[in-house]
Amino acid sequence: MARVRLFHWKAAEAADVLDVLKAAGYDVEYQETFVPGILRELRQNPPDSVVIDLSRLPSHGREIATALRGGKQTRTVPILFVNGAPEKVETVRTALPDAAYCTTARLPATLRKCIGSKPANPVVPQQMMDRYQGRTTAQKLGIAAGMRVAVVTAPRDYARVIGDLPDGVEFDEESTATCGVGIWFVEEPETYLSALPQMKRAAARLKLWVAWPKKSARKDSLLNENLIRDMALEHGLVDYKVCSINQTWSGLCLAVRKPR
Repeated sequence: MARVRLFHWKAAEAADVLDVLKAAGYDVEYQETFVPGILRELRQNPPDSVVIDLSRLPSHGREIATALRGGKQTRTVPILFVNGAPEKVETVRTALPDAAYCTTARLPATLRKCIGSKPANPVVPQQMMDRYQGRTTAQKLGIAAGMRVAVVTAPRDYARVIGDLPDGVEFDEESTATCGVGIWFVEEPETYLSALPQMKRAAARLKLWVAWPKKSARKDSLLNENLIRDMALEHGLVDYKVCSINQTWSGLCLAVRKPR
């Protein structure tokens, strides 16, 4: 029985795809939450195929596929993207033209072809962190010339953390109302969770980055990327970019989830 790993970011919506895969006789591995170690597990024990649903958080699906192609152990694992808005699918197809694409209705037939023909010379897209090489922190965060940047619960040295800025950039420590980008520094899960409703309102009108301490800088920190993402999802926020701000801080960009 062929093993298939399914990636879908909402269990209730994944039910149809799961049912189709199981009815077709596949051994399906699935979990709603993307926990640390999944990619490592896949490298250690590659499945016969990976199915990624693009109907929710397609940027996440693209990065999962990019990471799989970046690892030697998983590079030739057939990747099949299912569903998704046409414009989002085309964006993914541009990066991964040799992956397979289909709807739920065509899933069994398309998957059979994928498993029977592994890519001989798979396309390996540029990895996420490589795409940021040579860019300033301001460029990573989307800070443009003349922009007002909100800094929320920031450390005293936040200007040094962000580094060189385009001309005319001003920081606002009091309000997010007239700003194009916001950087919200958080260090504890409790304070992050309690402020999420307020910061959701800010995310509706600006590009909101959550910055948290890296484990290498603060080994006692209880915050991590997955915790920040999961708490945000519970409040109707989704992430769509991640970056390394400096040696101490990582950043995750949040947006208000659009109604389906």
